[in-house]
Parts: sequence; structure tokens; C-alpha cells
Amino acid sequence: MNKTFRIYGIILVIVLVILGLLEVNKTEVIDWRKNFDIHKKTPFGLYVFNQEVNGLLKNVERVEESPFNYYKQNPNLPAHNILVFNKHFDDESWKKILEQTEKGANVLVISSNFYSLPDTIKRYNEYIYINDEEQTLRLLDKKLKNSILIDKNPSITTFTKLYPDQKILGYIESDNRKIGINFIQVPFGKGNFYLHSEPLILTNYHLLKPEGHKYVENVFSYLPNNKTIWFTENYNKKRESQSPLRFILQNDNLRHAWQLLLVGLLLFALFNIRRKQRIVPIIEPLKNKSVEFVKSIGNLYLQEGTPHDMAQKKIQYFLNKVRLDLMIDTQHLDDNFIKKLHLKTGKNIELIQEAVDLINKIQNQHVQVKHSDLAKINEVLDKILKS
Repeated sequence: MNKTFRIYGIILVIVLVILGLLEVNKTEVIDWRKNFDIHKKTPFGLYVFNQEVNGLLKNVERVEESPFNYYKQNPNLPAHNILVFNKHFDDESWKKILEQTEKGANVLVISSNFYSLPDTIKRYNEYIYINDEEQTLRLLDKKLKNSILIDKNPSITTFTKLYPDQKILGYIESDNRKIGINFIQVPFGKGNFYLHSEPLILTNYHLLKPEGHKYVENVFSYLPNNKTIWFTENYNKKRESQSPLRFILQNDNLRHAWQLLLVGLLLFALFNIRRKQRIVPIIEPLKNKSVEFVKSIGNLYLQEGTPHDMAQKKIQYFLNKVRLDLMIDTQHLDDNFIKKLHLKTGKNIELIQEAVDLINKIQNQHVQVKHSDLAKINEVLDKILKS
């Protein structure tokens, strides 16, 4: 059992060391995926925009249901703005948005493609994709000279065919030349559709830059100062996991600790299974007969030995103990020895002097040692060694 336990212990230590080395040496990988998640702090998440949207657009209402359901319950809203970010609604939802636009609502659609737009809007435009390493977005209005550099994973839709009633608001520039249109205004009824073809402008990576933040402010400035309905349906549903472990799994350190716990439990289970399956014989422990042995040796010495020999052995034991435990030289039992033994044991100096006198007396071969002398030196030496 002890050997098996040691083996599993060594395996666990090796696993811990490997995990520790991986954790120390791991290089943080930046997630450049275009997740457009309002809870993500990755470069292309929308966490910053979600936090600052109320400063960019006045009076923002987040709606976590489809436009169809929302406007079915609220059909007679006053003129307002609608923000649609990289979403593909069904036809019924777009029909509700068109009804509101005809009444005077203004819709800002920011998306990488416009395939889901209703034909009444989509038919006005033809568009192609441009993939360059770097693209600069500029607004056409001379009062809004701000621009933004899209230098990471740009993939911008450019509008190639416009109708007379449409207005160009922004364009794409590469190598100091205009290469396409990315921001237009499409009148519809009493309202307007504003179509912007680069959703990266609202991501953390660009909003944290001063020029990026200013560019977004200028884009939003085309909307009237009305209430804005932002349809966030599916953002939270996509983000929130129903697992009770979602908090642990979303935190790297907690997730690693959880995985380590599972590995430890697995090893423990394997160890227990093997231990329970093996038939362990019952072995009675050996009885401790040390006391009986000592008594037997003591009686033997009393019967066969002499007090002088027994006293010599007691003295040898005492001096050996002093040398090993107290690190005191016992070659010369003089005043220096007495002083050192007194300091290290804290015993009375008279008691130590008495012990030295008895030792010197017994070590004299011409002195006859009696049982009373043996008892006396045994008592004195035990008092000194007793802590």
C-alpha cells in the first residue's frame, strides 16, 4: 500500500510540475477573432462600446427581443433611432423596421454584408469586398475630417452603384487613393437608412484609440438627437452558458485548478480501486518487549556483574551522551568541563561537581565500588541528563 501510494504521489507531483511549467512558460495568445461580443474584452469584442454607448448615443434602450416582437407590442412610438449591428433579421422583423422608418425613424446599420436587408433597400446598391492589409476610412463631410485606420483583418464591403437620391457619407482610402464607398444614406419614407460596411469601428481595439473614438462619434452624429433602440437579441444568449460551472470555466486560473482537481480525483479513484480489489492479509503486529528485555539485562547484571563494572558503563553512557548531544569535550573533567556542562544543561553547579567527583572516584581502579555508590552515581547522572 505504501509503495502504491508513493507511486501515485510521484505521478501527481509530476503532473503538478508539468502544469506549473506550462503555466509559467505559456505565451498569452491574443484572440483576434471577430466575435463582436458585448461581454468580451478581446480586440474585436464590443465590451468598450457596450460600456460607453450611452455617451455616444443619448437615451439608448437595449432590446433583447426581435424587432417583430418589440414593435408588435409598441407600434406607435414617436420618431426614434434604430441601431442594427451585424445582425440578420427575418423578413417580418425588417418589415416592422421599414414601417417605423416610413413614419420617421432613422436606422443605422453597421455590418460586413447586407444580404438580409429587405429588397426595397438592398436593390439600390451593388457591393463588392475589398481585402487589403490596411485601409483608412474617411468621412466626406469637410467638417468631419476625422479618419480611422483599419490595420487588423479589414474586410470592407464597398458600394459600387448608387442612385441619385442616395448620399455618400464616407469612403475607403488605401495608399492615399480612394478605392470605394463604405458609408451611405438611403432615404426611405420620412426617415433614412444609414449603411456602414465596417463593423470593426465599434470594437475594443479601435474605440480605445482617440481617433477611433472620434470617428465613431462623427458617424453617430448623423442620427437625430432622439431615443435610440439598440437590438441586442442573441448577444446575451450567445454569451451566457447554462452550465453551473460557467464562472469557473470562464476564468483561466480557476479552469486550470478545476482540471487539476479532476486529475487528482481520477488518480485517487484508481488508487482506491486497486487497493480495494487487492486481498490484504491480516498480520498481527509484533508485541513490544523492550521493557522486558531491559529488565532481563538489568537482572543479569545485578546477578552476575559487579557494581564497579555497572558504574563504569553508566559513566561511559553519560560521557558519550554529553559529547554527542551537548558537544562538550569529555577528555578532561576539570573546572572548564564543569562550567560548560552547567551552561548547557542549566543544572546546579554543585550537582555537576558532585557527579565529576563520583566519576573520578569510580574510575580509580583501586577504589572499591559499593552498591550504594552505584545507586548514588546513577541518581546524580540521571538528574543531569534529565531535561
